Amino acid sequence: MKIDISREIQFQTARSGGKGGQNVNKVETMVEGRWMPDGSPLLSVESIELIKAKLYHKITAEGFLLVKSQTERSQLGNKQKVIEKMNQLVAKAMEKQRPRKATAPTKAAKEKRLESKKKHTLTKLFRQKIDKNKHW
Repeated sequence: MKIDISREIQFQTARSGGKGGQNVNKVETMVEGRWMPDGSPLLSVESIELIKAKLYHKITAEGFLLVKSQTERSQLGNKQKVIEKMNQLVAKAMEKQRPRKATAPTKAAKEKRLESKKKHTLTKLFRQKIDKNKHW
């Protein structure tokens, strides 16, 4: 399910390191996006709880989902990156995982395992010292 939350994101800018030369020292190109899942009219209550559970490490104490970008040289480029990243995070968090089906090993796999165990036992047995007093 694809949801565009770009209208609900609050942006904040700051100076960023990285590319840009002297431009870095005077222009705020780093963009930080904040989005409050609780107040979103686009999502159902179940979706909000799912997002909060899966993205808990990216949600602040105030309840904002926080994403930063400072890879681009322009503020506009970083803003687009933030929107892209946040939409991807939300979409991935809302995907339902298929439950795992438990499968039993096949008869051939069981036999192969037992055969390898027997072979390993014999290998260990042949490495032992021969005790002449011991009769089998």
